[in-house]
Amino acid sequence: MEEAWTILEYLPKSFKSEKDQEYINFLWESFQSNYEAGKYQFAYLAYHMLFMSFVYFIVWRIKQNKPEDFQKALVGFQNETERELLEASTPFVFHKINESVIFRFLKLLGCDKTKIGNYTKMVKDRNEVAHSNGNIFYSVQESIDEKIVSTLKIIEEIHTHSKNLVLSCFEKFLLENYDPEIREYPDSLNQIKEILIQKNYFSEKDLEICSAYDSDKLEEYEHFDQIDELYAAVLEIHFGGSGSGG
Repeated sequence: MEEAWTILEYLPKSFKSEKDQEYINFLWESFQSNYEAGKYQFAYLAYHMLFMSFVYFIVWRIKQNKPEDFQKALVGFQNETERELLEASTPFVFHKINESVIFRFLKLLGCDKTKIGNYTKMVKDRNEVAHSNGNIFYSVQESIDEKIVSTLKIIEEIHTHSKNLVLSCFEKFLLENYDPEIREYPDSLNQIKEILIQKNYFSEKDLEICSAYDSDKLEEYEHFDQIDELYAAVLEIHFGGSGSGG
């Protein structure tokens, strides 16, 4: 299915850890090879794991940028689990908690109970496929294509809810990284790649949201010219200079 690759646009553009990049590549290649071989059940499992990775990256962004809200959402977890999540250095630590539970963090983005119930149902459906129950649920291409379409709709829905958080991360980046004399990397390219993209696990879709940011709202800041220059560098590097910002 041609649309299946769209999921990659919602996953990080680059990783600090080669291991993380290899893992995502492995899942995508597993999906492709099984899909092309007609092993649709296994293809679906790999695609679902890509979906869960997307969710982990979203929750990680919440953890990094809304630490107080994230900590409040940990009420009810065992102390050891709470400590592991708070001290985590990678989004993949979220695999240690029940997959159905991870979706409750999306309430912090405005997802209501009905939507979270729909996301949880995806995990239940996956569990039926993953168990040795004697059933082949996806024996024809049409069956998995329907699951891919529904998965992408949910990804788009969750990502839409994350828009304000993405813009908040981007604005913070502009305000804290405009000065090449004090930031980690003097050149904009590396600063954008390492601090904006890798640190926030930004995807192509996240950067599309950033491209619509109105930088004119920051005109009141003393170093607006440098801020706007950094913003222009993001547009130039990732969008060829296009965008609707200031």
